[in-house]
Amino acid sequence: MTVRVSRRQFLKFGAAGVGASSMAMMGFAPDEAVASIRHFKLSASRMTRNICTYCSVGCGMLLYSRGDQSINVVDEIFHVEGDPDHPVSRGSLCPRGAGVLDFIKSESRVKYPEVREPFTNEWKRISWDEALTRIARHMKDDRDKNFETHDEQGRLVNRWLTTSMVAASACTNETAYLTQKITRALGILQLDNQARV
Repeated sequence: MTVRVSRRQFLKFGAAGVGASSMAMMGFAPDEAVASIRHFKLSASRMTRNICTYCSVGCGMLLYSRGDQSINVVDEIFHVEGDPDHPVSRGSLCPRGAGVLDFIKSESRVKYPEVREPFTNEWKRISWDEALTRIARHMKDDRDKNFETHDEQGRLVNRWLTTSMVAASACTNETAYLTQKITRALGILQLDNQARV
């Protein structure tokens, strides 16, 4: 069955449609349409650029957090995505990088340095300054005690064999280069990387 519409009827229908859509835009929309409006989830958030910590590829990340920047308020990260301006990853993340929010919010994540004193089974929290001072002190004492300048044949060796270094797999090339230089400057010969383990 064919329905014939005159020009006058077509203009009436068109005017009615435009009028109805204009009323909807002015706030006279049905409840279903109003209920579907959502605020953009990243509005009022702060974006911080970061590097993924999982491997040495070094993909760029954008971390979004909320907080009012007050002194006693800790911002909470609620969204992570790839950084499209990063030269390494161009906005893409692997499944581990994309799921880093679970790592950030994990209850078992260690957030502060801890130490277990000799002959105890209890871990106690210490400050970062104390942790770095303790590490430096232990290294200095061990190096002073065990540093070798010459081997059994009298050849100059300048080595420290009682300590080894394990580097992180998330290091960039520049960080790995500096780690190698510092380790060798101390005389450490045993150096490995966590990526190989």
